[in-house]
Amino acid sequence: MKTRKRHPLILGTAILTVTGLVSRTIGFFYRIYLSRLFGEEGMGLYQLLSPVLSLSFALTASGYQTAISKLVAEQAARERKPSLCPLAIGMSVSLPLSALCGLLVWHLADPIASALLQEPRTADMLRILSVSIPLSAVHACVNGYFYGIKKAGLPSASQLVEQITRVGCVYIVSAASLSKGIAPSVNVAVLGLSAGEFFSMLLSLFAIRHCYRGSLQAGRSKALLGSGALNRDLYRRLFAMALPLTANRIVLNLLQSVESVSIPARLRLYGCDPTTALSVYGVLTGMAMPFIFFPNALTSSVAVLLLPMISENYVLGNIEAVKKYTVRTIKYCGLMGFLCLCIFVSGGRWAGNALFGSPLAGYFITTLGFIAPFLYLDTTLSSILQGLGMAGHIFLMNVACLLIRLAFVFLAVPRFGIRGYLWGLLASQLSLGFLYLFCLNRFFAKTGAAARTDR
Repeated sequence: MKTRKRHPLILGTAILTVTGLVSRTIGFFYRIYLSRLFGEEGMGLYQLLSPVLSLSFALTASGYQTAISKLVAEQAARERKPSLCPLAIGMSVSLPLSALCGLLVWHLADPIASALLQEPRTADMLRILSVSIPLSAVHACVNGYFYGIKKAGLPSASQLVEQITRVGCVYIVSAASLSKGIAPSVNVAVLGLSAGEFFSMLLSLFAIRHCYRGSLQAGRSKALLGSGALNRDLYRRLFAMALPLTANRIVLNLLQSVESVSIPARLRLYGCDPTTALSVYGVLTGMAMPFIFFPNALTSSVAVLLLPMISENYVLGNIEAVKKYTVRTIKYCGLMGFLCLCIFVSGGRWAGNALFGSPLAGYFITTLGFIAPFLYLDTTLSSILQGLGMAGHIFLMNVACLLIRLAFVFLAVPRFGIRGYLWGLLASQLSLGFLYLFCLNRFFAKTGAAARTDR
């Protein structure tokens, strides 16, 4: 009797989606807990760290994770067996970079807090955050390997471990402080973040060791790690993929950092006092936006697994499979986005009041609901374009849309307040969605024309 083979994209997406939903549910209630523990201004301080965190990850890990995933997927497609060589090579570059970056953030915490984030109170938080930078680099590289071989179990498990450890650490430390009559500092939330990265890194290393322990003990390490000539070629290919991605993401994260730091400053020009400006920023980025991104667990799961699937089929010349995945992605992500739009617009104000105790959060959720269809679709379309080797196109399109947002921050926020930034978000997501679709349509038109010519 024939057994039906489970498709790796469907199975992997299901695993990542379930764990992603569990993780985001934990994170969702965690955000509510943080908002009640630290207040709106405390959430604003905590969110100011996001530019440093995202920039350090872009510099040390993000591009290498994607490159490892692509190299492993391509190698498996040609040789029908995975190798640890891309992972070892990626980590040999990513880990020293991340250690250096962590040391710089630790020693330069005060000038970064004062000059860049424009908030001296974040200096101690930056020092705690610096510890997590090399931990997240190791974790990201190992995840890239498992995504490449289409095994989503380890990334899913490490995501859950990270979230549970983070929440547990913050709850225990804050409860101990409150029992002594001491109000916990926002530093506790950053401590939880570092603890989560540490335990997820340990799980990742244990999984790699367990996966290949038998082969290494049997003396087959050369087959797994490759020869010197193969390694030199992989280094060249790794840098060819990772460096453009890293440069692109650094530029994008720099622009996002300017955006994040400028919002409170431009709100002060609108007439808000410093505390109110920071509170509005905290409500938007720490309460409303995580709520809007909550359903993105599904599209993010599809995106990380689409990349190796698209890469593999593209390398093998199977353009019809690429087209099929793309059409299905657009159809189902668009439908999900439209349903979420209806839910956010109709129930956003209730959610803000009931969950966060903040009418302002409800207003943000209702307004941001209109970007949902494009937000979820853009996540997966970006992954498809990366799988087709269009990282340069993605970079240019993202820069264009970030410049639209920055224009609204600098020109509209001082005149219309935070509404000006919300208009900018809507305009940029609409533009990005149309640009992605245009780029994909052009690619399929060219490949279709080339196929007809060959016949």
